[in-house]
Amino acid sequence: MYLFYLDDLLLPVAPQKTEIKINGKNETVTLINEGEVNLLKSPGLTDISFTALLPGIEYPFAQYDDGFLHPVQILDRLETFKTSLQPFDFVVARIWNNGQENVDFRTNMKVSLENYTIKESVKNAQDVEVEIKLKQYKAYGTKTITIKEETAVTTTTREDPKKEEKKEETYTLVAGDTLWGIAKRKLGSGEKWPSIYDLNKDTVEAAAKKYGRSSSSSGHWIYPGTVIKIPG
Repeated sequence: MYLFYLDDLLLPVAPQKTEIKINGKNETVTLINEGEVNLLKSPGLTDISFTALLPGIEYPFAQYDDGFLHPVQILDRLETFKTSLQPFDFVVARIWNNGQENVDFRTNMKVSLENYTIKESVKNAQDVEVEIKLKQYKAYGTKTITIKEETAVTTTTREDPKKEEKKEETYTLVAGDTLWGIAKRKLGSGEKWPSIYDLNKDTVEAAAKKYGRSSSSSGHWIYPGTVIKIPG
C-alpha cells in the first residue's frame, strides 16, 4: 500500500505510476588533444510527475485522514500550493502487508508545485483526474563577508532575552496513533519517528509487554493511554 502526501494532504487514491527523474548537470566538452570529455557536476533538481484520481464519491478503496474530501476541495489546496510561493513536503510512504512502513525505501523531500492539469471525462463525470508535476526545492541564500580592521575590539556577549529554556513536552497516545504520524505533527517530518522511539523505548516496550506482546516491533505496536516524551 502506498500513501501519497502533499504537505498534510493525503491523496485519496495513490497514483498507479509515479515518475521521479533525478536530473544531471554534467557537461560534455571537446578538448583539442583529448577529444570529448565529460565534466562532472553536482546533480540538478529532481522532477516528479504523476496522475491522481480524485473521487467524486467515497469509494471503499479511497483513503482519507479526516473524512471524505470532494475533488473541488483538493483542487483548492493544489491552487494554494501553486499561488502561495512556498515549498511543501512531498512524502510517499510504502506500507507492507503487515501494516509496517518500509522505512528503508521512503520518499520525503521539499518540493514546489510547478503545474497541474485537470482532466475530466464524459464516461465518468463524477470523478476527476489531475496530472501533477513537482520539482525538488533547495533552500538558498546570500553569504555576507565582514572584513575586520586590525584594531583592539572588546566584545561583550549578551544573552538573547527572547531565548527561553525549552520545556519538555509529553503526549498521551490515542487510538489510531503511529509514531510516524506523531513525528509528522510534532517534529515536522514523519521520518523523525525513530527519535521518538529511542527517547521512549523503555516506556513503549513496557506497554507492549503489558498488552501481551514480546516487543513493540521497534515502535510499531503502541497503545492508547501511554504517555511519551517528544524530543526537543
